[in-house]
Amino acid sequence: MRHGRYEVDMFRDKTQAEEAPGLVQPSLRTKDQLVLRTKGKQKSVAREYAEALVVALLLALFIRSFIVQAFKIPSGSMLPTLQIGDHILVNKFLYGLRLPYPFEKVVMQWGQPHEGDVIVFVYPRDRSKDFIKRVIAVDGDSVEVRHKQVYVNGAKLMVPQATFADDDREIPGLRDNFGPVTVPSHKLFVMGDNRDRSHDSRFWGFVDLDDVKGKAFLIYWSWDGEDRWVRWERLGALIH
Repeated sequence: MRHGRYEVDMFRDKTQAEEAPGLVQPSLRTKDQLVLRTKGKQKSVAREYAEALVVALLLALFIRSFIVQAFKIPSGSMLPTLQIGDHILVNKFLYGLRLPYPFEKVVMQWGQPHEGDVIVFVYPRDRSKDFIKRVIAVDGDSVEVRHKQVYVNGAKLMVPQATFADDDREIPGLRDNFGPVTVPSHKLFVMGDNRDRSHDSRFWGFVDLDDVKGKAFLIYWSWDGEDRWVRWERLGALIH
């Protein structure tokens, strides 16, 4: 009898020992699970934000490198078309596919600038600088400047945006009388709209097509801190 009772008591103690942890463990397990879920959720949200940020940065880099790039106008050589302090957008995809810095190489070309296009290009005499001018003539064209008037292939070129700070006053040199010259193959002849205050192809030669970064098409911001700050009337203006 004692032996049997001893086995019953041991069985009862064992059963109670197995059941006891079961009364406490579920609540502890639930708290642990909540902590783990919270930490997992925090990591998931942080990861989503990080992934979204990386994608946004890559997309912005791709657009800037191959599609559209912003530039700021630092000088008055393109007055009145572009004013100092204008911030413009340049279509880099219009003429072809060009690798960005440090490669600066045209991979594929499906278009060329035309007469009248306002383009951004690498300055031939200092490749660390970008210039913006208007295309006056393309390869094969004959260009001449006589008494400040531009002639292309013998015909007077009418550019409504052109302005002359010195009016009809002429000075010796290439500014007011130039050429005639023939634009070589794969080259462009460019000039600023502010003819008397522009350092352009009259002085340093032609622009290589491979150095053209794109066509300017929009003023997205403009301001003049010395005068009246934001030029509201210029925001969103197209560049012609």
